[in-house]
Amino acid sequence: GDIARMLQEGWQRLVRSVLDCDKPVVAAVKGTAVGAGASLVLASDLVVMSTEARLVQAFVNRGILPDSGAIHLLTRIVGLRKATELLMLGEPVGAAECERLGLVNRVVPLADTEAAADGLATRLASGPTVMLSLTKRLLSVSSESGRDRAFEQEAWAQEMVSTTADLQEGLRS
Repeated sequence: GDIARMLQEGWQRLVRSVLDCDKPVVAAVKGTAVGAGASLVLASDLVVMSTEARLVQAFVNRGILPDSGAIHLLTRIVGLRKATELLMLGEPVGAAECERLGLVNRVVPLADTEAAADGLATRLASGPTVMLSLTKRLLSVSSESGRDRAFEQEAWAQEMVSTTADLQEGLRS
C-alpha cells in the first residue's frame, strides 16, 4: 500500500543509508530527537549528546506504530525488555540515561557537542579507513547473525585488509 511504500522510500531508506554507509557515521545531538529522528541517532555509529538533549520514542503518544527501524535498532542496543519500555511508554530519555543505556557514546556540555563530534569524525577520517569500514560491516553482521557467519566474515575481512597501505603503515609504526 501507499503507507508502506512511503515508509520504505522515505525514513527507512534514510536510516538504511546511515546503517549501510561504508564510512563511520558520527551524530551530534544538541536537542530532542523524536521518533524517526531518534532512529537516525540510533543508526549512527558514534553519538555525542549534549547534557541538555534527550531521545523520545513518541510513536505511542501519537497512536503510531514505531517505524524508521526503531524496533530493530532499540532491541539491538538496549535489549528486548528496555526497548519494550521505551517504545510502549514513550517517555523522554535524558542524556545521562542515554549514556547509561548505551544509546550514546559521550555526553558533553551543549557548547562542546559539535566540537566533540567533529573531533571523533576527524580522528576516524585520519585512521585506517578500510579497516574501519570493514569493522563497521563486521559489527553489523555479528549483531544480526550467528557465530559461524560472523567468523566467516571476519576471515574474509582480514584477507581484504591484509593488502592495504593502512596495514603496512601500521606495521611499520
